Order: sequence, then structure tokens, then C-alpha cells
Amino acid sequence: MGYRNTRECLEALEARGELVRIEKCVDAHLEAGAIQRRVCRAGGPALLFTNVKGCRFPMAANLYGTMDRMRFLFRDTVDTVRALMRLKLSPMEALKKPRRYLGAPLAAWHTLPKKVATGPVLQNQTAISQLPHLVSWPMDGGSYVTLPQVYTENPAKPGFGGSNLGMYRVQLTGNDYAPDREVGLHYQIHRGIGPHHAEAIRRGEPLRVNIFVGGAPAMTLAAVMPLPDGFPELFFAGAMAGHRIAMVTPGGGLPIPAEADFCISGILEQGGQKPEGPFGDHLGYYSLAHDFPVLKVDRVWHRNDAIWPFTTVGRPPQEDTVFGAFIHELTADLVSSVFAGVHEVHAVDAAGVHPLLLAVGSERYVPYAAVRQPQELLTNAMALLGTTQTSLSKYVFIAAAEDLRPGVTCHDVPAFFRHMLERADLTRDLHFITRTTIDTLDYSGISLNQGSKLIFAAAGEPKRELACELPAGMDLPRGFRDPAVFAPGVLVLKGPRHQRKRDRQDPAMDRLAAVLEKVKGIEGFPLIVVADDAGFTAKDWDNFLWVAFTRSDPATDMYGVEGFTHAKHWGAKKAVVIDARLKTYHAPPLTPDPEVEKRVDALGAPGGALHGII
Repeated sequence: MGYRNTRECLEALEARGELVRIEKCVDAHLEAGAIQRRVCRAGGPALLFTNVKGCRFPMAANLYGTMDRMRFLFRDTVDTVRALMRLKLSPMEALKKPRRYLGAPLAAWHTLPKKVATGPVLQNQTAISQLPHLVSWPMDGGSYVTLPQVYTENPAKPGFGGSNLGMYRVQLTGNDYAPDREVGLHYQIHRGIGPHHAEAIRRGEPLRVNIFVGGAPAMTLAAVMPLPDGFPELFFAGAMAGHRIAMVTPGGGLPIPAEADFCISGILEQGGQKPEGPFGDHLGYYSLAHDFPVLKVDRVWHRNDAIWPFTTVGRPPQEDTVFGAFIHELTADLVSSVFAGVHEVHAVDAAGVHPLLLAVGSERYVPYAAVRQPQELLTNAMALLGTTQTSLSKYVFIAAAEDLRPGVTCHDVPAFFRHMLERADLTRDLHFITRTTIDTLDYSGISLNQGSKLIFAAAGEPKRELACELPAGMDLPRGFRDPAVFAPGVLVLKGPRHQRKRDRQDPAMDRLAAVLEKVKGIEGFPLIVVADDAGFTAKDWDNFLWVAFTRSDPATDMYGVEGFTHAKHWGAKKAVVIDARLKTYHAPPLTPDPEVEKRVDALGAPGGALHGII
């Protein structure tokens, strides 16, 4: 059955030849994270750092770095859990195909946590200052827990049934945190801990919080799993682990997984916020310092043989990319059940996940219409923006399933973009939601947590032929240059450095659009992207998606070639232009430390622990 703790997991990976021990002294400040990223990028093994500078605890990384490893870790339970999910949505399936669901009752039993009197996690106590202090990027504001399992219970409904388990980053050191007594707890909007915290504030009470590190791999997966409201992540963890999660409750506290490696216990007091950050995040930029809740630390527990699992994030792909792919594999069959009329979704990892969502839906509202247009698709898109983690999406591109050529899916990004650009009516099919909530980590909006969203829908027959060559005699206004055809119908060009304030459009972009109106054949490029570096942006799809959708806010940064506004509806007659330059108010992109990278290179040289891997 599934692994109960980190050490069991590592032993299994080592027996399979999927673990490398690094005995050389490694610094948790920048070096360990740089090693992890390099090995992950190479598709390499899990890592065990046995000699961490200034710390007695070993650190483990890249446990979840490949899909093959993920499937191996959960090989005993993944099929049963997938079947259990289908069964919850359609119980009649068990009657129709009983053999497929033979393991479902046992899996359902495993969802229930098991209360135990004690456990390895309570064997020792330590202090925050004694833990590994991982700093992933040069401008990070301190050391962080990067694979935390943050556990809370609803103060109005205590117990496992009202619990939440989420992966919210935890800052251990730096800024104004009192050493050993305070840590920062950064949780974004739309997260399950929010209602618990709100209820505690309403009641005038502190909110108890436990932060688990390590333990059963299923607990880590559960902490990132986008589950529907009312279904505790702890229950999902038991199903994926293949056994009931043993939970021990020290007197007066919250439950702790008995097999966890570490647990930081504390409380969020009323009104206790301090600056948290900066932190190099998964969009590929730093999230800057902002006020977030402060956890007042009561105790730090650890087991005798404790190991500190960690990851690092940055511009995709990273190890969290594998989590996303595995979760999609686990839940793909459920999309149409959760979102009626939606056939498939693709939160694009190369674009930072939340900035760009591609989707395929049905368009059946007016099947007798002579000319088909997006109608049901808009309902589908609103549903995607109204619940679960898809609600954080900024750009939603949605196509009608009835129009797709055989073999084209939203996971084939080049083919899907071509399909959309051929069929979208730019005067009708762009729908903005302005001054709304966006991902906390996205700095393209008008303030923290606030920006806009765009639904870009397409249905019906092709409306244009996409161009593949630059229009002849294409003149550009001063400051704009290096036009390049990136893909059919997609033009990329370099713009001048952005110099405007936040929440302001740029007149230079309006001048560009006015000049492009006069370019013969520009309508063959319905999507034009302006970037700081046209060559970098047009190099490949990963670069294009990252630049275009992480550096733009739809309402602020979209312009129209022959653009217009009618009755509060905006459209463009020839093309849309996205301003994807880095703005004056954007957070800086992540760049590694060259000296640290040289030390990592040495590990990959002949005789180094990672020779032949990186």
C-alpha cells in the first residue's frame, strides 16, 4: 500500500534507482534550490542532501519531479481513487460496471482519518532557528517552507469534516519576524483557509494553525489538490495513501499526522499582519513584500529520523508542473461533470497556469441558427470563472467542440490558437470583466489582487485566412521595431520601454494601432503582441505564452486596430494588440546567482555527484 512517511518513500525510490545521495556539504541558501531546479529540468532523480550547512536535518528534493515518479509513488491507489471520483458523481456506475469499482468501498474507508494516542512526530521539539533555512532566489526576503501542508479547522465546525489542508507558503526568517516566535503565512485569495480565518475574526478568536512538513506523500498531493468545497483534503489524502491517515492530538491543540517529519504549531491572532516576501514565485517573477498574517509559534515538533522535503518554484516548467499534470490526469474525466457543457480544460503551465486557460465547450443553444456564434460557450466560460481554481484564470480562450477538426484539443496549443484566431469575431467575441479579483501573485493588474479578465470565444465557420508573411512595406511608429511572424496570424514586435503608471493605458500603443490601420493585409494578423524583446518572445511557444500572458492585463493592455466601444462593448475590426512589455510596476523576473550556478556545475562535472544527470 501507499507510503506512510518520507523515509519509506525515499527508500523505495533508492531501491528503484531513482534517488541520488549528495554527501558533499550543500548550503540551503541558494545552492540547494539551484541544484533541485537543474536536476528537475533534466528529468533527473530525487535527491537526498545528507550534509546541510549549519543544520543537522537532511533535506530531500525532487521527489515529485517526473510523471513516471509520481505514478510510481501512487501506483497502488491512483486507479481506485479515479474510480471513486467517478462513483461519487454517478453512483449508478457501480451497478453498471461492478468489477471496475471493487476497491471503492475500501478506498472510501481509507478517507476517514484515524485518531491515535501518540506518534513519531511528537518524539522531539526544536525551534524555528534549528530548521533548514531554504532560500531559493537571490532577492527572497528570507527562508521558506516550500512544501508545507497548512492545516486549519472551521471554528464554527471543528473536526476533520470541516478542515482545510492547503499549500500556502511559509516564511521562517527575515523581515520583522521575531526569531523563533513568529513566521509569515502567505495565503492567496480563493483559498480554503480564508473562510476559517474569517470565522475566527468574526468570533473574536485566534485561529489555530498547524503546518506539517513531510510524512505521507499523499498529504503533500492533497495540499495542492483543487477539491470542491465541503470535501476535506485530509480525506482525499487517505484515499491516495491507501490507508487511513493516523492523526495525533497534543493536549489543547489541532491534530497532527503521526507520521509527519515536522509540525509547526501556532495561532493567527486578531489583526496580526506583517510584511511577507519577496519570494521567487511560480509565474517566473518575484512576488513583492505585502502584509500577510503572522503565525505566533507555540511549538515545533519533529520525529527522530526527520527529513525536510522541499521544492523550488520559478518560471515553468518546474516540479510543480508535474503536480499539475498529475492532477489533470487524475481528474480529466470529471471536467464535464463539474462544469456542465465543458469537455476539456488546459491551465497553461508555460503561461504560469492562472494567466491563461484554454477550454473546449459545447455550443448548442441555437442549433437551428444559420450563423453560429458563441452563446453557450459564454455560459461555460462564466462557470469556469465562478468556481474552483479555474476562477483565478485571467485569459479564457474557449472554442466550440462542434467546430474542432479531428485530433485538435486545447492541449495542442499551436493548433488551438490557430483555430481560435481563424474563427473569432473580434468585434463581438471579446468579453471583459473589469475591476475584479485576480491571482495574488499576478502583478499585471491595477493593484494587489485586482485586475481584469477576458473571455475570448470562437464558434462557427472560419472568418479569415491567417497570414504567414509580414505585410509588404510595413512601417512602424518611432520606438517600435523588429516585427516577426511568430505563428499563423500572430505577429510579435519590439516596443519602447514602458514608462506609464499603474492603471493607465499608453498613448504610444494607440499610435501604433493607428499606424497599423493603414497597413494592407494587417487583418491577417488578428493577434499582435508587443514585447521588450521580440526575438526572445518569438523564439518558441513557451517564451511567447510566458511573455504575452504574464505581462499583460486584458483591460489595461489590450488595444485595437480599428478598435471601438459601443454601448460599453469593446471590439476591434482588424486586430487586437496586447502590450506585453514589462511595466514600471511589475515585479522583476527571476534570475539565478552566477556564482551559485558555477558550484552546481561542479556537481555535474566528472567525479561530481550529479555527473551525467545535469
